[in-house]
Amino acid sequence: MMYITVDGMLSGTGLRDSKNGGYIDPDELGISDFLKSKLSAWLGQYANCHYMQYKDESQIELLDKEGMEICKMLKQEMPNLEIDYYSNAKLKRLPIN
Repeated sequence: MMYITVDGMLSGTGLRDSKNGGYIDPDELGISDFLKSKLSAWLGQYANCHYMQYKDESQIELLDKEGMEICKMLKQEMPNLEIDYYSNAKLKRLPIN
């Protein structure tokens, strides 16, 4: 079983290998083009929030909500994955609702 953490780390791919470390290329994981596009757009928005020093709390909430939705979509596409979510803005894991 593969363990993945979805996160918005500035230099990452959004998909971190929770067990072995490092980031996973979405192309190598085999997720849909739609999910890859959603992940890429989300990472771009997270980067913008990072450059604004995470000052906009409402933007952080929206990004974390969208990150958790990405987790759910990833789980639907790849049910054998164990997935969690890490908020880089809040520096902690958040439960996937």
